[in-house]
Amino acid sequence: MTKKDISRRSFLKLLGGGALATAAVMTGCKSKKDIKAVQEYAKQVEPPVGKMTYRINPNTKDKVSLLGYGMMRLPSKTENEDDYDQEMINRQVDYAIEHGVNYFDTSPVYCQGKSEACTGIALSRHKRSEYFVATKLSNFNPAAQTREGSIAMYRQSMKDLRVDYIDYYLLHAIGGGGMENLHQRYLDNGMLDFLVEERKAGRIRNLGFSYHGDIAVFDYLLSQHDKYKWDFVQIELNYLDWEYANEINDSNTDASYLYAELEKRGIPAVIMEPLLGSRLANLPQYLSTELKRHDPERSIASWAFRYAGTPKGVLTVLSGMTYMEHLKDNLLSYCPLKPLTPVQMEYLQKDIAKQIVGLSNIPCNDCKYCMPCPYGIDIPAIFVHYNKCKNEGTLPRDKGDKEYREMRRNYLIGLDRAVPKLRQADHCIGCGQCEPHCPQNIRIPRELQRISDFVEALKQDKLERPKDA
Repeated sequence: MTKKDISRRSFLKLLGGGALATAAVMTGCKSKKDIKAVQEYAKQVEPPVGKMTYRINPNTKDKVSLLGYGMMRLPSKTENEDDYDQEMINRQVDYAIEHGVNYFDTSPVYCQGKSEACTGIALSRHKRSEYFVATKLSNFNPAAQTREGSIAMYRQSMKDLRVDYIDYYLLHAIGGGGMENLHQRYLDNGMLDFLVEERKAGRIRNLGFSYHGDIAVFDYLLSQHDKYKWDFVQIELNYLDWEYANEINDSNTDASYLYAELEKRGIPAVIMEPLLGSRLANLPQYLSTELKRHDPERSIASWAFRYAGTPKGVLTVLSGMTYMEHLKDNLLSYCPLKPLTPVQMEYLQKDIAKQIVGLSNIPCNDCKYCMPCPYGIDIPAIFVHYNKCKNEGTLPRDKGDKEYREMRRNYLIGLDRAVPKLRQADHCIGCGQCEPHCPQNIRIPRELQRISDFVEALKQDKLERPKDA
């Protein structure tokens, strides 16, 4: 390989070692669609107090709010993502509780390990009877997979959350890594048996698991329901994943199968990713217009929340609500819930979902499980910007298009505003550390290389639009 043949990625890989300096995530340029969304929030009405829809947990008779607060996308004081704004977190938690939300979901690994502590501070200001707290045994790191390491994580969660019992405790993201990973994290080290004993002792009130990945693991744990008596299971359910999850990514399982398996066993479902990390709130304009035509008073996100909350076997629907506006909009969907009709459910599952699948987006939910990148790459922001432009029809396609020059300029400027240069895809060295952590099983280095090539072609004005993955 001669010097002039070395690509930027190859050079960085040869260079190795030190992580690149990181920079804060900046806000991308506002499109007309963004401005319209801001205007809609400005007109937002206050959600009513005392109107929350609740579901009853058949095992413990807990009266659980249909809207659950996911504490994985907390507000920050500054553009520095890990500088969390505790005052704002407290305000939003207070507002949520005032409006009937009583289920709060966190994890030791959320928000770079700070979510449980932030959640504990906010909730401890309220009576313990006013809320249910859910957290997870997130022992992804091999060092935490020993019995001692896992028990230490479990006990640290109680300390950080400022509680002496946990209402809903989960084996976190079973399915990733297959049966071997399940054995390593929970079975061979005796941790599942330990947690069952903790439930008997009352320090865990409900025991369940969250699922991503290998369906054999999901099926195996359900086959052991008579032994472990699962109190709940957390699954990804939305109108896109209902029938298309496996088509979008063959490592995923359709939500219709997951929900049916829980329903026939009478196991309550806790729902994650009702919006697919905002993808179902930021639809292409023509789809947004279509939904608005059906119900002008409802937000686009509301369709997805009402879809996820309509099935009777759903206990609560989680949402990571960074901003007060998001919290208010979701409260409007569930205070009270107006269930979708069978015709509306079918319309979303068959018609709208089919059109979204045709877009062939990168299936990133902005969960940030892949972060932090040791080389400072802002992986979710890169994917979100690419998908956003693709959805809005502003992705440069062909130099022959009459709008190509404007689209090219807007994409590059918008990228620099959304993602600082030192955190863009061309700085990825392909180390692959991120890939095992992705619940959607995205081939992250490959996608980053694809986007890097696309951006370089735009800069050199030698566009060959990348083929969709």
